[in-house]
Amino acid sequence: MKPDEFRRQAHELVEWMASYMENVESYPVKSQSAPGEIFKKLPGSPPDNPEPFESLMKDFSDIIMPGITHWQHPSFFAYFPANSSPPSVLAEMLISTLASQCMIWETSPAAAELEQKMMMWLGEMIGLPPVFEGVIQDTASTATLAAILTAREKSTGFCFNSDGESAAGKLRVYCSGQTHSSVEKAVRIAGIGKKNLVRIGVMDDFSMDPLKLESAITRDREMGYVPCCVIATIGTTGTTAIDPLDDIGHICRQHGIFLHVDAAMAGTALILPEFRWMLGEKTYFDSFVFNPHKWMFTNFDCSAYFVRDAASLIRTFEILPEYLKTRTRGLVNDYRDWGVPLGRRFRALKLWFVIRSYGVKGLQEKVRLHIKLASGLAERISVESDFELLAPAVLSVVCFRYNPGGISEDGLNRMNEALNHKLNDSGKIYLTHTVLNGKYALRMVTAQTNVAPHHVDAAWELIKSGARSLQAL
Repeated sequence: MKPDEFRRQAHELVEWMASYMENVESYPVKSQSAPGEIFKKLPGSPPDNPEPFESLMKDFSDIIMPGITHWQHPSFFAYFPANSSPPSVLAEMLISTLASQCMIWETSPAAAELEQKMMMWLGEMIGLPPVFEGVIQDTASTATLAAILTAREKSTGFCFNSDGESAAGKLRVYCSGQTHSSVEKAVRIAGIGKKNLVRIGVMDDFSMDPLKLESAITRDREMGYVPCCVIATIGTTGTTAIDPLDDIGHICRQHGIFLHVDAAMAGTALILPEFRWMLGEKTYFDSFVFNPHKWMFTNFDCSAYFVRDAASLIRTFEILPEYLKTRTRGLVNDYRDWGVPLGRRFRALKLWFVIRSYGVKGLQEKVRLHIKLASGLAERISVESDFELLAPAVLSVVCFRYNPGGISEDGLNRMNEALNHKLNDSGKIYLTHTVLNGKYALRMVTAQTNVAPHHVDAAWELIKSGARSLQAL
């Protein structure tokens, strides 16, 4: 593609992008495609000869778009927010154009130093003490893996990397039963083993029970295990439960255990002073992660990982082959030493564009609205005789079910599952579910970038009518 053609096609793509943003509500929220439908429409072999860009765009429109679920639709209430915004999209265009490989300072000084500054901005915005240093990871899953690997090395005197599993002893990692599945995956990858992941019981609000945690740690020590790491959560995936960080942190300090905090989904709420209580008063934790690519209107991927002791993180990951030796080593941050991958994207540019475009006050205004929408929905659910809340609505997630009475628990589970499918198949809204104490719960997230009160109002009316029509069957 020559420059003139690129320029022409790029202008047309920008028009398509702007039109998509303006008209995203015209699409079904959830793709209506059947399994295998898109695959069958795609050619069996690649083309031998070049094809015009117009043909690519036609197939994109005819084949790909029908198979897209529209996460940027304001009636997308499923899973978690994976938000975008115009300034973030524009930054992504620049990132793709530059195509920088930001593995070390030398390969793009501006990328490294902007990342360092953006992590300082984020730390200040969410109320972390200045002792914490940060790095941008691709996802919270990667950050959690980095935390567990660092904890593993610290608990084994940094011998596991060199000597292998024989140096580990019998390591244990602890989390609640509500913790994200990435913790189990990280424990497997780290060589600690699924059997050594201890799931701690939760309290009535689905947060980790510190008394049960301390009991498990004490019991394990008596049995010869080595408690290595505790994963606490601010905003569990299922219900956004908030683990009590001060109580958990005090236990970890007493026993010399690494404490990692997963705030992937809910951490953005910490930009609101009224939600800083979630951090606790003592900040006992050793590492902390939250995802601007979830609730801070920054395109995937962009995960902010903070550590109290950067030297231990670097010692866990650094490898220095000859081709990466530079004169600036030790004078700057070479972020390839701060995590798993060597190759790194210029993610900091997205944060810079988003934070400056909205300002802290603009970001706070949107997040407050999303939380207000959830609390308002929870109030409406609570006054309906045939609906019930199944978990506290702390932030932007509401867990509830339809319960007209006189139906067994199994019957209610089947009914609410049918309701969930019926709503999603309509294309008008998209919800997901969780299971809480054996109860199938509809789970609605009011945190999409452009969600407004009328979107939640329409969803609630659709939910009520859909549920009550099921009862009439």
